Amino acid sequence: MRSRTQAVTSLKIVAPGELTARETDAWRELRGKSGAPDNPFMGPEFTRAVAAVRPRARVAVWWEDGEPVGFFPYEKGPFGHGRAIGLGVSDCQGAVLRPGLRPSARALLRVCGLSAWEFDNLEAAQPTFEGAAAEALASPVIDVGEGYAAYEAVLRAQSPKFLKTTLAKERRLGRQAGATRFVFDERDPDALRTLMEWKSAQYRRTGRRDRFAKEWINTLVRRLHELRTPECSGVLSVLYAGDRAVAAHFGLRSRTVLSCWFPSYDPEFAKYSPGLILHLRMAEAAAAAGIGMLDLGRGAAEYKDALKTGELTVYEGSVVRTGIRAGLYWLSREPSRRAHSFVRNRPALAARGRRTLNRLARLRPGG
Repeated sequence: MRSRTQAVTSLKIVAPGELTARETDAWRELRGKSGAPDNPFMGPEFTRAVAAVRPRARVAVWWEDGEPVGFFPYEKGPFGHGRAIGLGVSDCQGAVLRPGLRPSARALLRVCGLSAWEFDNLEAAQPTFEGAAAEALASPVIDVGEGYAAYEAVLRAQSPKFLKTTLAKERRLGRQAGATRFVFDERDPDALRTLMEWKSAQYRRTGRRDRFAKEWINTLVRRLHELRTPECSGVLSVLYAGDRAVAAHFGLRSRTVLSCWFPSYDPEFAKYSPGLILHLRMAEAAAAAGIGMLDLGRGAAEYKDALKTGELTVYEGSVVRTGIRAGLYWLSREPSRRAHSFVRNRPALAARGRRTLNRLARLRPGG
């Protein structure tokens, strides 16, 4: 019998839509055995959804002795500039490989025809890309693996005032605006449209780039809302007061992880903190549905600090090959990335930057 060191390994590059059933099954199986949280962004379903709106998406597939043993999804841009699949909206990135398979990052880029590969949410334990990370970032999580009552007990211990105040606001919302009602998995496309409108307005109000102004992101979210598989489903959660939606969130779920993505609320109800109420009800419903963890995503926010029970680590950076194209990539990306990192790691400076963005947004027409 041939040993693993003698195994015959080959690699091919395919469009995500060309993956065979055998390959997608192997991808899911490898992911399930990895020991990492079952984040829906890391499955073949999300890669295929992105490929439908980003036609330059590709997957490198390793075969070993007639079996698929590894997958590396990516997007290929001009001059061979590579990006993590869905970069800019994907909250978990990397390769899915059998234990012991550890290709050289630069050799992988060469085979894929890439001069560089950029990531901003590389998950931990990605040995192929060790040393490529420029920065480690916290991604807060909510653990509901022991049930919602256990999570609420944690909140009562670590943030008693926060929980008491939020629950009081929920009761007041019900008295003053109509009985509250929560739908964990709302299928109404009009509710999704309302959320996207709120989120776009929030981006503009805070001086940030409106992600939904990009047609590919707009279309991707709508398609994912319709996706229903055990490994990756779009979940739209809505908090109602009376018949009116007051807060909503759209994310992706696997069997055990809800990846939080796009939360927002109607500013008219801001005094009730409907976004916080929404997240508590999402945690409760997720626990009832067998989900053990809500991943709130990287980035500092007061609501995340109040809700979290722990943190994962994700990484930002890039792998760059030597050459003229790689040099052009470095000049186009790295100075801006370093400037953002400099500000992000200095809370006082970051706070001043946010206040400046908010003031500028109010000066814009319609702001």
